[in-house]
Amino acid sequence: MALNRIDWAVDVIAPRPSDHLLEVGCGHGVAVTKVCERLVDGEIVAVDRSAAMVAAAARRNAEYVAAGRAVLQVAELRSIDLGGRRFDKVFAMRVGVFTRGDPAREFAALVRVLKPGGRLFLFHDEPSTGADDVGARLEAAALRHSWQVAARLGESFDSGEVACLIARPPA
Repeated sequence: MALNRIDWAVDVIAPRPSDHLLEVGCGHGVAVTKVCERLVDGEIVAVDRSAAMVAAAARRNAEYVAAGRAVLQVAELRSIDLGGRRFDKVFAMRVGVFTRGDPAREFAALVRVLKPGGRLFLFHDEPSTGADDVGARLEAAALRHSWQVAARLGESFDSGEVACLIARPPA
């Protein structure tokens, strides 16, 4: 089977069996499923501001929720309260605030939820826009908020090019 953008993203994130991950904007929960397949005693918390999307993700991942590997929650990143939980890796796919507008509150929330040494993975694609251009906007947003850019990646798929920015919180 050909690699799709979500498979590629999960490969880039490379969840380890004991990782604790946060997905921002989980949509239907496809990435949650793919991450849970790699977890043993780790967990993924997935949030979306849409109750309908969280419900769909919960249906898709019912076995992982029951097993305690997945927690799904309706929440907005900018005002997220996860009860003090901290994460090894946080990722977001197609969360537009990082390429448009000012994601100051979102980046500040991410600083609070990442463990020391944790990493942020931002994946984004736009029709008719190359991964270099999208990646440059993601990088500029991260740098404006004092994040340390670890890598900028791009990959081509039938549906277009996907950019990925990997960053660490401000020192």
